[in-house]
Amino acid sequence: MHDNPCQSCGVCCASFRVDFSVYESQSEGGSVPEGLSVEVTGSTCRMRGTDHSPPRCAALMGKLGEQVACGIYEWRPSPCREFEAGSSACQQARMRHGLPAI
Repeated sequence: MHDNPCQSCGVCCASFRVDFSVYESQSEGGSVPEGLSVEVTGSTCRMRGTDHSPPRCAALMGKLGEQVACGIYEWRPSPCREFEAGSSACQQARMRHGLPAI
């Protein structure tokens, strides 16, 4: 079993739309790779795949609930950095995907 429950979960990356400031994208001096985001407005970008139905971030690798990883972990946008394991949003996503609470 993994020490970090996120490495065996990943449902947050397959449950929510991920919008962030254009200033977090590489073209504006940030770190989020251009190919993994789309501009939504002049001030907002979105991670590719997160507005599909069902959502799944294009940077997510692996199988939900078993073993996952973020392909751009070091360069992920602020909503991903701020998401807390065990938070109510985390628990809601886990329940939606049939995983037990942590």
